[in-house]
Amino acid sequence: MSRMVNLLVLPQQQQRLPVLASLYPCRLPTIHTRSANSVSESQRKWNIGFKAPRRLVLGLGASFWSQFMSMAGRARSNHLIALAKQKGVIEEVLKNVDWPQQFPFKEEDFQRFDESPDSLFYDAPRFVTHIDDPAIAALTKYYSKVFPPSNTPGVCILDMCSSWVSHFPKGYKQYSIVGLGMNEEELKRNPVLTEYAVQDLNLNPKLPFEDNSFDVITNAVSVDYLAKPIDVFKEMCRVLKPGGLAIMSFSNRCFWTKAISIWTSTGDADHVMIVGSYFHYSGGFEPPQAVDISPNPGRSDPMYVVYSRKASTA
Repeated sequence: MSRMVNLLVLPQQQQRLPVLASLYPCRLPTIHTRSANSVSESQRKWNIGFKAPRRLVLGLGASFWSQFMSMAGRARSNHLIALAKQKGVIEEVLKNVDWPQQFPFKEEDFQRFDESPDSLFYDAPRFVTHIDDPAIAALTKYYSKVFPPSNTPGVCILDMCSSWVSHFPKGYKQYSIVGLGMNEEELKRNPVLTEYAVQDLNLNPKLPFEDNSFDVITNAVSVDYLAKPIDVFKEMCRVLKPGGLAIMSFSNRCFWTKAISIWTSTGDADHVMIVGSYFHYSGGFEPPQAVDISPNPGRSDPMYVVYSRKASTA
């Protein structure tokens, strides 16, 4: 395709590999484990200029909520903390958000414990899945509800941070399904892809596609690894068609040494707000929304989706 840059076309028929259990769990704290008093104490420390080293701060569990409270107001934050104990909190987190004028995160929030080149970390293929089978099934079911019907003429989908499996519905096909990932061997094995490209978004966040190319962009359990998320989300907006859908899905598992520090120091409801902020501050998107698609709360991996559409005027 002429609009693609350095893409390799895959054969339509690929051998499907068995799904393996996740080998790299990273159970992160959930927001409902903290009381309003503990959050207030965290806020007090930040306000007086608490200067502990970043890794110590992570160990203490410093949360995005302490930053957000000072800008959006303590009442809303306490309200969300209370909601976290109730069913349906994820859907509430991004409703009627009074976003701060400026992006509330600092450069250090996007540092990782392991800052060695990602190309080394992902050099060897990993033919594993990083969420359990019920969570995979829940994500596939969600995709089946929101994706354009299979074989819709002209539909193009971009699977960002792709691997050997995309968790798309069985037999799903479109004119173009492009995978963008870090390991070529994994991408070659992905049976849903028609094309792929290898690129490290933390080194080069510019997507190798023309404007208004895609109807849907997906990113499954990898948004927590983006060290330059605003740059990436701006690029997502650029390459989406007007009204195009961007779907970010995540759980509480990760390669913790490669996940950004603001992610590993916060919980599930925080993560929803963090991803929502990427959509908001990158510009060009409709207000983001969140869905909790966790299949068996407390018994299997949780699964969350934050999504938005490119504004028709963007």
